[in-house]
Amino acid sequence: MEKIKIFTDSASDITHENEKHLDIGMFNFNIAMGEKSYVSRVDFNNEEFYKLMGEYDGIPTTSQITAYEFQEMYEKFYKEGYTDLIGILINSEGSATYENSLMAYKLFVEEHPEAEGKFRVHSIDSRNYSGAYGYAVVEAAKMVGEGKSAAEIVAFAKDWVDHCVIFFVPYTLKYASKSGRIPSAAAFVGDKLGIKPVMRIYDHKISTALTVRGEKRVVKKIAEKTMADIEKGAPYMIVYGDNTEVRDQMAEEMTRLLGYAPADFYQIGAAIAANAGPTVTGVIFKEK
Repeated sequence: MEKIKIFTDSASDITHENEKHLDIGMFNFNIAMGEKSYVSRVDFNNEEFYKLMGEYDGIPTTSQITAYEFQEMYEKFYKEGYTDLIGILINSEGSATYENSLMAYKLFVEEHPEAEGKFRVHSIDSRNYSGAYGYAVVEAAKMVGEGKSAAEIVAFAKDWVDHCVIFFVPYTLKYASKSGRIPSAAAFVGDKLGIKPVMRIYDHKISTALTVRGEKRVVKKIAEKTMADIEKGAPYMIVYGDNTEVRDQMAEEMTRLLGYAPADFYQIGAAIAANAGPTVTGVIFKEK
């Protein structure tokens, strides 16, 4: 009989409540600000991190989850009798975390040849960020509770990440430009002219879907673009940062256009805010 465990990393932005109640394994990214180092989700909550960002002149940096950390977890759950670990992890082109999870399993099997075929680790590259794979993590954990097989859960997760898109707007381009997500010159001009890029994240890539002049039009434009691309009747989620008013406006506009409310809300944590800034809004959905 299968005994299944779901695990992820903190850039998935799942809530602490879901992590606890759905028994999800979590790897927390380390965040550095100058000479100070913190552990995301442990040393601060989201609001406390936003405050730290506001007080820090530089750009926070994140560290990958190492193969050693993965190997430690594999050892733990192997001893606890699990047969299948299913990990849904941050975009492999934005972090070496996914590759390290694969390396760790290879090393684990070399040390425990008797486990091969009996203890399986299914690492899934989300090819995305935040709730784009956080949603798959939460739904996968619910499927474990429903008694679904590892094969069914892996198939669901892979299908979701294969078709999931985020449209989002960072309200300041300072962080995205310094982290390399947006060219510095474009970010400087955009901030000066009040132009907000609607970024599209899909299949590892971050591109500009369209640009919007003025903050007041951002919500409407994202909602209209999502409406054109979403799979009919599919669930969608709102991603946001430190501005709950904009979050609520996005939810209201999406509900008005689609006729049904968002399935969930994902507030960006330290790993995402370090690259996008604390103030963002956007929609996560399955593309038709």
